[in-house]
Amino acid sequence: MSERSVLRRGMGLVRELVGLHPVPFAISVSGAVLFAGALVGASYVLGEVVDRVVAPTYRTGELAPNTLAWAAAAIVAVTVLRMIGVVFRRYFAGMTSERVQVTFRHRLTERYLGLPMSWHQRTPTGELLALSDADVEKSVDLLHPLPFSIGAACIAVLSLGYLLTIDPYITLVALAVFPALGLINNYYSKRIEEPAAAGQAAVGKVSSIAHESFEGALVVKTLGRSVAEGERFDRASQELRHHRVLVGYLRAVFEPVLDIIPSLGILAAVVVSGYRIEAGAMTVGNMITVTTLFSVLAFPVRVFGYFLETVPPSLVSRERLNRVFDETLPARQDGRGRRLPDGPLRLDIADMNFSYPVEASEISEQVLDKVSFSVEPGEVVALVGSTGVGKSTLCQLVAGLVPPDQGKIKIGGIDLEAIDPIERTDAIALVFQESFMFADSIAANIDVSNRATVGEIEHAADLAQVVSFVDEMPNRYDTLLGERGVNLSGGQRQRVALARALVRRPRLLILDDATSAVDPKVEQQILSRLGEELNTTTLVVAQRVATIMLADRVLYLADGTIVASGTHEELMGIEGYENLVRAYEEAS
Repeated sequence: MSERSVLRRGMGLVRELVGLHPVPFAISVSGAVLFAGALVGASYVLGEVVDRVVAPTYRTGELAPNTLAWAAAAIVAVTVLRMIGVVFRRYFAGMTSERVQVTFRHRLTERYLGLPMSWHQRTPTGELLALSDADVEKSVDLLHPLPFSIGAACIAVLSLGYLLTIDPYITLVALAVFPALGLINNYYSKRIEEPAAAGQAAVGKVSSIAHESFEGALVVKTLGRSVAEGERFDRASQELRHHRVLVGYLRAVFEPVLDIIPSLGILAAVVVSGYRIEAGAMTVGNMITVTTLFSVLAFPVRVFGYFLETVPPSLVSRERLNRVFDETLPARQDGRGRRLPDGPLRLDIADMNFSYPVEASEISEQVLDKVSFSVEPGEVVALVGSTGVGKSTLCQLVAGLVPPDQGKIKIGGIDLEAIDPIERTDAIALVFQESFMFADSIAANIDVSNRATVGEIEHAADLAQVVSFVDEMPNRYDTLLGERGVNLSGGQRQRVALARALVRRPRLLILDDATSAVDPKVEQQILSRLGEELNTTTLVVAQRVATIMLADRVLYLADGTIVASGTHEELMGIEGYENLVRAYEEAS
């Protein structure tokens, strides 16, 4: 973290947060200032009531009705003003905080969606959840006491000014309170910053482990790893507990000290006031006002102390968010990118290299090396290669999910990075082997953009052979799926995912082993109908001989590059390809 003082950085964060929604914050501060004025005014009214109503009544034994009415009206007036100030301060302070959180979450969501796949691959899902939940909330925590702190500062200024008009010696006693607060805060800020940062990092770790355990519940139970996972979660939880207990310990020490200092100030004020009354410099009403004002001064000290407590954790969370916001986004052409031609799209790849960074995986060598090939419009090309050779990576590069290290990818004769993003996502569809389902209806999972008609959804479902099992469901397309489509088989999920791609009528369709869990006969029916009814260019990762046979041409990927291109019969003369195909046949 920066070497600048915590308080200075905190003020910078305050300016940033307030600048996002200044109007409700200004109203909240106005309410806090009104409350401050009414609070100090109440001490003045109380002193006047003692000197003009209570004391004369004790001396004369008589109470003038108009004097009593005046006292009651004054007390009611300052009470009402205090109530109005409290309502405005609390309501609009809460509004400011919630609106800032909404703004941060929107920005964070946009950033998550805009960051490349390489960033998501090296960032645990639990960390994403912790950032969007705990860190967003913690980063704006200092906004909650801020209007009150500003009002507290007004209380302090007004109180000190009024004390100065009563007696300068009493004012000196009050002024001694604030240097002590500054020294304590400086010590507290230095001690709490490190455990607060460690605590927020531990939240992300706990969230990541919990997400992995829930996500891999079947694997955990199948392999009998429940105890081991529980121990792993327990270690992370204990680490989080340690940091949070340390933060709680520091707060438990800090807050009572804040209470003691104003109390000692009140005691000193009472003693000094007694001497000043004997000297004739003060009245009893002045003493009541002084003790009331010291009680009032204790309040802003506590509030400002609470504000100072929230600054270090808020700074830690904001800096964690900044690490996401500071990530470089891929170049975008929103609304300014080039438009693709109509009809099936041509695909051209020239001298493309790609490697995963060390921090994303243990692979340090290039996955793809000088890959070059072309696919004609309307052509169906099968991509064949052994496991781990880079087929899925190549599909992601063509779809624009990750950028190549070197080389060019052209879609329809246009550089991929120059195409308008919306145009690209509408024209290119990538279907993965692992099909993600939303906890929604089948229709909503097919038409995720909510732009298709019922007829278009049913036609896409028919092409993907979804109809064969949807008709057996009680609510057909309105049937709700469980989380990740748990009530569908693997093959059924793949068919729904394929229908999701087909409903968009893509002009370049990429199937990354997208029918591997589908029955071979059903797969043949699907792929045959795609070639007949869908006017698109198709690149399909194939591991079944029957699928390869349906392709117009085969690309053989080995050692990170395209080593051969041609029909299935032509490539059977290549030893590596022939061995691979034989292995596919034996596995069928």
